[in-house]
Amino acid sequence: MDTSPALLLLLTLGFCCPGIYGQSLEIKLRSPKDISQLRVGQKLELECHTDRNHGASWIRQDRSGSLHFIVFISSVSRATFQGGQRTSNRFEASKDSSIHGLAVKSFTPQDQGSYFCVMNLNQMLHFSPGQRAFLPVTTAVAPSTPGPTTQRGTTEGDSCLRTPDPDSRMQEDLDSSCLTFLCVTLAGLCLLLLATTIVLYQLKVAPTPSRCT
Repeated sequence: MDTSPALLLLLTLGFCCPGIYGQSLEIKLRSPKDISQLRVGQKLELECHTDRNHGASWIRQDRSGSLHFIVFISSVSRATFQGGQRTSNRFEASKDSSIHGLAVKSFTPQDQGSYFCVMNLNQMLHFSPGQRAFLPVTTAVAPSTPGPTTQRGTTEGDSCLRTPDPDSRMQEDLDSSCLTFLCVTLAGLCLLLLATTIVLYQLKVAPTPSRCT
């Protein structure tokens, strides 16, 4: 007989946990109401649907990954909450045939997390898919930027209180440059015309040389 550690482990699991082989359990988790937009104080209702009439437990996994036991519901619909209590101020538990119900009476930020339904069938734990239950994320509203204030009592001559328009300022610079160019050009033309006039006048008044006979 083969006595390898792998075979011994399989034989041990077969004797101790017969539910591992040939056993299947279907667990579905749903909420009869829309919980996509939970609010503080709202009642959260969850249902665990199975194909076996067995007891089931409800647990919650918080954001850090820690598990929190809520309640165990036996096959005879007897609920046992944390601490062995039969009732709870925060939760309600129910059982109808193969449907195990859980209700958070008044949802708080501390109740946020993923909820699971767990069943023990033939010494094997079966977990349902997790049902996420979180409050909607609220985004802070950025403070509005106040608009420009209007100085009252100013007149049109108070140009120091106004911010010049960039476009008008650029247009003024262009007009000034063009005016300077025209002035320089006209001044050059005037000087040229004046010099030409002087030369022509000197040629006109100059004496004409006489011919020798």
